[in-house]
Amino acid sequence: MDTLLYALQYTVTVIIDVLLAAMFVRAILSWFDPMREGRFSIILLTITEPLIFPIRALCAKMHWFENIPIDIPFLLTVLLLSLVQTLVAVL
Repeated sequence: MDTLLYALQYTVTVIIDVLLAAMFVRAILSWFDPMREGRFSIILLTITEPLIFPIRALCAKMHWFENIPIDIPFLLTVLLLSLVQTLVAVL
């Protein structure tokens, strides 16, 4: 049972690491491809946007962070992923 739990914990940690890396690359790539027309940008959007969309929708619905030039839902998603990764590591 311990082996199964460790394997699950390791898998979740690796998946979150990959997602955080994709988010980081997406942030850096947005400086070079702001219109997000490249193939790599589209792939990163396909991977990361389903994670960001619920937070972005909540912020828009509640009228939070309007007229701010920083993508706060993106940052909140990164923070939440990091929090989940920490919680999984503690278990």
